[in-house]
Amino acid sequence: MPDLAPWRSTPDFRLLWTQGLITYCGAAMALIALPLQIKDLTGSPLAVGAMGAVELVPLVVFGLYGGALADAVDRRKVIVATEAGLGFLALILLVNALLPEPMLWPLYLVAAGVAALVGLQRPALDSLIARIVPHDQLAAAAALNSLRWQAGEIAGPTLAGVVVAFWGSAAAYGITLFTFVVSVVMCRRLAPAPPSHDAEKPSLRALTEGARYAWSRPVLVGTYAIDLAAMFFAFPNVIFPFLADELDAEWALGLMYAAGAIGSLAVSLTSGWLSRSRRHGLLVIGGATLWGLSIAAAGWFDTVWPVLLCLAFAGAGDLISGLGRSTIWNQTIPDHLRGRLAGIEVLSYSVGPQLGQVRAGAMASWTGTRAAFWSGGLACVASVALLSATLPKLFTYDAETDPDALRKKAATAGAAGSPDAPGSVGPAGVSGSGDAGA
Repeated sequence: MPDLAPWRSTPDFRLLWTQGLITYCGAAMALIALPLQIKDLTGSPLAVGAMGAVELVPLVVFGLYGGALADAVDRRKVIVATEAGLGFLALILLVNALLPEPMLWPLYLVAAGVAALVGLQRPALDSLIARIVPHDQLAAAAALNSLRWQAGEIAGPTLAGVVVAFWGSAAAYGITLFTFVVSVVMCRRLAPAPPSHDAEKPSLRALTEGARYAWSRPVLVGTYAIDLAAMFFAFPNVIFPFLADELDAEWALGLMYAAGAIGSLAVSLTSGWLSRSRRHGLLVIGGATLWGLSIAAAGWFDTVWPVLLCLAFAGAGDLISGLGRSTIWNQTIPDHLRGRLAGIEVLSYSVGPQLGQVRAGAMASWTGTRAAFWSGGLACVASVALLSATLPKLFTYDAETDPDALRKKAATAGAAGSPDAPGSVGPAGVSGSGDAGA
C-alpha cells in the first residue's frame, strides 16, 4: 500500500492532489483529441510528430524562465495564472473544432502555447513539495503524486477514446475547458507561497547559478541525462493512432494511451517500499532500462493485447525511474535553488518527449510504425547503459550517505523550528503552500 503520511499532514497537498487529478483527466482528453485531429486532417505520421518540434523552443525558453520565476515570486500566483492560460487555449481548440472546416495551424499554435505555459508552471508546482512535505516523507509524496497522475492518465484517455468516437473532438475539448475552470477555482484557495527571503529576481545570472549548481553534481546530471535519452529514443505515443490502424484495433487506441498509466498504477499501489529505499539512483537506471526493453518488445508483436501488456510494463519502468529522480531532486537541492533546478528538470523530462515525438514520427514515415518502436527501445537501453557507466555516482547514490542529501536534511530540520520557515502555519492557520509535482 502507498504511504499516506503526506496526505494526512499537509492540507494544501491534499487540495493540489485533487486539483491535479481533475486537470490531468481533462488534459488527457485533449492529449488524445489533438493528435487524432491532426491525423484526420493530414493522414501523415510526420505531421503528427511535428507537434514535438513546435513545442520544443517554447518549452526550453519558458521552462528555464519559469524556474527562475518560481524562486522569485509567489508560486501560487504562477499556478493560478498558468491554469487560466491553459483553459483559454482549450477554448481555442473548442472553437476551432466547431468550425465547419477546422483549421490545422491553430492546433500547432495551441501546442506551442501549452508548452510555454507548462514550462512556466511546472517549476512552481514541482518546487513546492520540498518546502511543505517533511524530509522523510518526500518519497511517499512523489508516489502519491504519481498515483494521481496515473488515475488521470487511465481515466482520461479511456474516456477520451469514447468521447471522440461518439461525439467528436469538440466534446473532448469542452471537457478539458471545464476542468481548467474548476482548477482555477481550487488553486485560488491555496495559501500564499512567497519566495525565500534571499530569492533573486529572474535574470540570466540567476539561471546561470542554477545551471552551474546542477552541472557540478554528477548525480543530478545523471538523472537528467538518462531521462532525456530514454524519452528521446523510446517515446512513441504520437504514432499510437498509426499502430492501432496497423493492428486493425482502432477501438484500442484509448487503451494504448492508458496502458502505461495502468502499469504505473500497479507500482504505485505497492509503493510503500519506496519510503524504505535508499538507493534511488538504482531506481532511475533500472526503471529506464525496463522502459526501453518494453517499448522495444511492443514493436515485435502483431496483435494488440501483447502490445498493451508491453506498454503497461513500460509505464511501470517509467514510474520507477521517475520516483527515483524526484526523490533525489527533493532530497538534495537547497530550497533557494529549488525553482531554478525545477526549471532544468522540466527540460529533462519534457524536452525528451518532444524530441521523441519528432523522432518517432520521422522513423515511422521512413521505416514503418513498428520498426520505430523496437529500434527506439533498443537505442534507449544502450544509451542508459552507457550513461550509467559514465556517471557512476548515480549508480552508487545512497540517501543516508550522500553529502548533499545530508545537508538538505539538516537544513530542513533546522527550518522546521523557525516561525518564518516556508510552509509553517501562518496567521490564518493554513499551511503555506502545496504541490502538484511529478
